Amino acid sequence: MKRATAINKAATSPPHRPRNEAVFQTFLGLTDGPGTLHPAQRGVDDGATTRESKDNTATVIRLLNEALATAVVGILRYKRHYFMTGGISASLGRAIFLKHVTDEQAHADQLAKRIEQLDGKALLPFERLLNRSHAKRVEGDSLAEMITADLLAKQSTISNYRSMIASIGADDPTTRQVLGRILVQEEAHAENLASLLMDWASTRECS
Repeated sequence: MKRATAINKAATSPPHRPRNEAVFQTFLGLTDGPGTLHPAQRGVDDGATTRESKDNTATVIRLLNEALATAVVGILRYKRHYFMTGGISASLGRAIFLKHVTDEQAHADQLAKRIEQLDGKALLPFERLLNRSHAKRVEGDSLAEMITADLLAKQSTISNYRSMIASIGADDPTTRQVLGRILVQEEAHAENLASLLMDWASTRECS
């Protein structure tokens, strides 16, 4: 008799819910078992998340394309300076310029690959390549003028990479890692160019 009473009480009693209903629903929303969120409600939530995710991805792709254009400009600039330098006294400068060409090409490849991974398209609009503010430089024929132009461009590039990394934040750790590795190399480039400029100035003073 007592057992029948207990069964009847259980059948008529409302189902037990944990104190934290939100946590309970979130947990159930990750399963296909009974008690999952209503499909309509889940669709609304997923739709909002998807839209936000797409917007974030589009922003990351835009930033990556900005960085890609910067890398391409760097390739062209370093290549030009490599061919313009000559003579024994400029041999170190030529070696550095050529190394930077190789590094910038690797940067462009990494950026284009990440864009592809995000289902984006690598864009190289010629107008933007020719009119990028951080590509502006003081043109010159001497080694010192070329190094100075590269340093100015490099400082702007480093600043842009730092801004991009800060803008992405923790939302996309993979892209942050790609940009972070490139930033380390860009900072090393700046140090190489600064040292090269000082060495060139010392050589001129001694001659």
